[in-house]
Amino acid sequence: SEENQAGWQWHDPAVVNHDGRIDTLPFFRATMRSAGLTEVVHECVGDSHAIGAEWTTPLALCFIDGGHGRDVARGDYHSWHAHVAVGGVLAVHDVFADPADGGQAPHDEIYRPALASGRFIEVGCTGSLRVLRRVSAA
Repeated sequence: SEENQAGWQWHDPAVVNHDGRIDTLPFFRATMRSAGLTEVVHECVGDSHAIGAEWTTPLALCFIDGGHGRDVARGDYHSWHAHVAVGGVLAVHDVFADPADGGQAPHDEIYRPALASGRFIEVGCTGSLRVLRRVSAA
């Protein structure tokens, strides 16, 4: 994501691979192994919107930590919210109600539409992470 790029607040040189490109996938895989989650968490590497368009399996958890542009965030919501099963969780990172605290796209294009749909309710938050539970199929 944008904040991992050189010059941004959250840039970590450790995530730059031997080709000079940002690559967080090895860190994700190591974390899943150390947490014992490799049998229940399955990574999909590719364009989020393209994968979402082809996805067919209901999700117990959908974690969106995507781009901060409005079009990208809106696309993430439209690509994934319908795949969350009733009772499942939609977790959205980088949700800032106050523009002074951070970007607005995840707040305006994912969080607010999910709540306004009536299909999701907020069940928790910590920092900029909002946790929504799907309560209705329609």
